[in-house]
Amino acid sequence: MTNTTRYTRQLPLFGREGQIKLADATVFIAGAGGLGSPVATYLTVAGVGELIIADDDLVQESNLNRQFLHANRNIGMKKVYSAAETLSALNPDITLTAIPERITPETIRGMTKDADILVDATDNFATRYLLNEAALDSEIPLVHGAVEGFSGQMTTVIPGETPCLACLFPHSPPERETPVIGATAGVIGSLQAMEVIKYITGSGRLLAGRLLIWDGLSGRTEYLSLSPRQDCNVCQKHTASTS
Repeated sequence: MTNTTRYTRQLPLFGREGQIKLADATVFIAGAGGLGSPVATYLTVAGVGELIIADDDLVQESNLNRQFLHANRNIGMKKVYSAAETLSALNPDITLTAIPERITPETIRGMTKDADILVDATDNFATRYLLNEAALDSEIPLVHGAVEGFSGQMTTVIPGETPCLACLFPHSPPERETPVIGATAGVIGSLQAMEVIKYITGSGRLLAGRLLIWDGLSGRTEYLSLSPRQDCNVCQKHTASTS
């Protein structure tokens, strides 16, 4: 932590000790798009020591209504490199590791092995299930977020304490391109960043065992209590491998 002046307004919230915890933390973010933009931005300016961002996609003009890590000049560029360019300008004191590769069963362990917490900022369940298993295997939290239209949801998976993502969504819904307004991604992504900061600094109450559902059209936020599914194959597999 080389520049405490940058963090003057947040130091009263969790002290120098909390700021040092942020500086010592490594966060893995899957996705540099609509959710990844607010997540990475707010973790960067909060002073998280290292962000590892994985995304194999290129910036397209249709991304720009919600993915504010990128600009017109970045169209055609790998998203992770565009993101790193933007984030480095916001806070040169942090370390950014850009991985321009697809998250697969073969690559995910290498990508996440140094992380203290994982963030699901993706738009597909195949990747979410991989992140869920990686979190369980490494026994580190996973902050899940998803958006569609004017609404979104998020929860935090704590291995051994909460339901896993497969408990909540045992079957992947059909993949499709969903409409979304940028502000929706901004709300849920900001909440995900808040959750990561709370976890690292030991502040507040996490959304562990609870699913937050935000309806932007009605201005309502609801919470569902979550319980593990006894027939969850992923949980059972993990329990068997650790027993």
